[in-house]
Amino acid sequence: MITGTWHGKINRQKAEVKIIQNGDSLTGTSYYYESSNNYRRYSIKGYFDQRTNTTVWWDDQLIEEKTGRFSLNSPGKIPLLSQADFNCPGGSKMMLDGTVSDKETVAKTLGDVHLDKSGRTIFEDEWDFVIENYTAGANNPEIIDSIASISFNQPQEIKTPVRQTTPPEKKTEVVYTPPVVVEKKQEPEKIAAITAPLTIKEKFVIREKKFIKEIPVSGDSIELKFYDNAEIDGDSISLFINEKLVFEHVRLAATAYTYKIAVTDLKDTTELVMVAENLGKIPPNTSYMVALVDGIKYDAYLASTEGSSGMIRLIKSKPEKAIETKNEN
Repeated sequence: MITGTWHGKINRQKAEVKIIQNGDSLTGTSYYYESSNNYRRYSIKGYFDQRTNTTVWWDDQLIEEKTGRFSLNSPGKIPLLSQADFNCPGGSKMMLDGTVSDKETVAKTLGDVHLDKSGRTIFEDEWDFVIENYTAGANNPEIIDSIASISFNQPQEIKTPVRQTTPPEKKTEVVYTPPVVVEKKQEPEKIAAITAPLTIKEKFVIREKKFIKEIPVSGDSIELKFYDNAEIDGDSISLFINEKLVFEHVRLAATAYTYKIAVTDLKDTTELVMVAENLGKIPPNTSYMVALVDGIKYDAYLASTEGSSGMIRLIKSKPEKAIETKNEN
């Protein structure tokens, strides 16, 4: 997954970037640092193209800055835009390699991006909860949006000023202590507890339907076979036909899951939508579908993500008109 904590250098500066995928978009935070006491933190926005493994993100808002007492370097002065390729050379190693530019003058390249995915973090923040629990329900867009609102708008609690007086026998001296502002952070775990995961039907409604191909339909019935297109990694799907759920919780494997449909039950144009229930270990959720129609084989590759579902249109063939003949006397 692109979601995770990344360490390395951006434009020759030490950087920690926490990237969270939310559909086809990216959010999270970036730290440019010299040490844990000298850094700048930005919120980030961006997008991830799964077809090309291209990752683009930019520093959106400066959230926090802390300057070292004796430091000559002040990292993260300029908000940056990074473009990198998501590479998985083997094993558990994952890398982001590319270029970086000034966010305001994108055409001018400033330097390089070299980041490695890491299981550790230098700067603890609210995104750690999402990263640690991403595959266990924290990939819910509502949870991600809630965490983002916490990150950008920390509620504040102001303590009442303290008035101190000397004993009555002495001259009264009032000492005023200025208000102390204390950041009050909402626990991410509480958000997760009150936000229920989306149902299959809700996922069907809110996700974009991406058209793949049309298949002509004729004869008495059609037979649909579904396989896992890539490595068998636990992909699970549901299928909707004309907005009606026909099956769910089907785990894709090398052996086909078969579903038959009577042609008489279909409309002239029928939409078949595959919805991913999860993304398996290797996103996206990919299915290889074979349709057997009146002795003819059609196939299609369906990919489904947290933001989109693959769609096939079944077009019923119209019967040929009978040729009218007249008998001449």
